[in-house]
Amino acid sequence: MADTATPSVPATSAHTVTPAPAAGGRPASSYGATPSAHGGPPVKRQIVAFSFYKILPEWKRLPAAERAAMKAAFVEVIERWNKPGEFLTLTYSTIGTRGDVDILVWSICYSVEEMNLMRSELLATPLGGYLETPHNFLSMTKRSQYQIDREDESESEGRGAIRPGGHKYIFVYPFWKTRPWYLLSMEDRRRLMDEHIRVGLAYPRVKLNTTYSFGIDDQEFVVAFETNFPDDFVDLVQQLRETEASMYTLKDYPIFSCVRVTPAEMLDRLG
Repeated sequence: MADTATPSVPATSAHTVTPAPAAGGRPASSYGATPSAHGGPPVKRQIVAFSFYKILPEWKRLPAAERAAMKAAFVEVIERWNKPGEFLTLTYSTIGTRGDVDILVWSICYSVEEMNLMRSELLATPLGGYLETPHNFLSMTKRSQYQIDREDESESEGRGAIRPGGHKYIFVYPFWKTRPWYLLSMEDRRRLMDEHIRVGLAYPRVKLNTTYSFGIDDQEFVVAFETNFPDDFVDLVQQLRETEASMYTLKDYPIFSCVRVTPAEMLDRLG
């Protein structure tokens, strides 16, 4: 499921990263703007990274006080980089839902270099020396070609920006379409996506964030579904398998089921 807009109930505690001048010596974004879906000023594209980390077993055998100090240093980097309008990071636990990763650090900003610097600081902490990165997905926001017929500024796909947060769970996976999909006429693609979108409308408690990776990472899209109701997500994905557009899915895994927690709680669940 990608390159479409799935409506959702507006999140009560959602955060928005909005363009702002670079500050504190950080590099300014060099990326252009995307036209607003409903008029108004253009929306700058956001840089998005889903970084999945695995803790090495050796770390869990360290003294508790040493582990606590490492956690504090890691959290300090995340909190220091969180700047309204510039940089946002959300954290999740994947313990018990995936065997190859333990945590997800989801960040949104306006510059690839800023993302690189923040991740460098995270991995330079003492805890970073005990982390592996089995999966990391880089992407960018972009206005969807396929719009639902709704003037809703909370809908991220139409705005070219995403409003993350406000939900307990997120389900993330990379996504590729087949080459024949891109050879279809726009009329045929819109027809297929109309059915796709109608299915999504039946699940308003599931919010979709679609971001684009063409040319900057291996996958074509990264899709991230936020919800408080995992059963809705299971039913949604099963029903989407029955749509005609699903025949043009090349690959849509691995899938990561993640639980939203604070940075401190995310690390406490490691041990």
